[in-house]
Amino acid sequence: MDTITVAVGVLTDSARRVLVSRRPPHAHQGGLWEFPGGKVDPGESIGEALARELLEELGIVVESSEPLMVLEHDYGDKCVRLDVHRVLHWRGEPRGLEAQPLAWKLPEDLLGWSFPAANTPILERLIAV
Repeated sequence: MDTITVAVGVLTDSARRVLVSRRPPHAHQGGLWEFPGGKVDPGESIGEALARELLEELGIVVESSEPLMVLEHDYGDKCVRLDVHRVLHWRGEPRGLEAQPLAWKLPEDLLGWSFPAANTPILERLIAV
């Protein structure tokens, strides 16, 4: 089984809240909350994929980001490699351009929310900081 590389963005506001979005019902792990991002296309860098995905999903322009962590998860039917970056600066107001619900929450307030298993280490890292 091939591993799908995904660029993931962690956006944090001045109150330390992070932005999460809900996956569409028809998608893999549909209906669960996640940190925004998406698949890296062939020939695309992580930074390029992150910028493209956040523009397509949220309507924001990434101005700067930094690596946070890389993790892999095997769902049984799909393996993913998440290359997670903190988005430090962006232009625009994030909005759900794909009709996905968005929420700004403190990391610790997300503990009871349903996330794909691959997102759990991200949430744990954000709570520990």
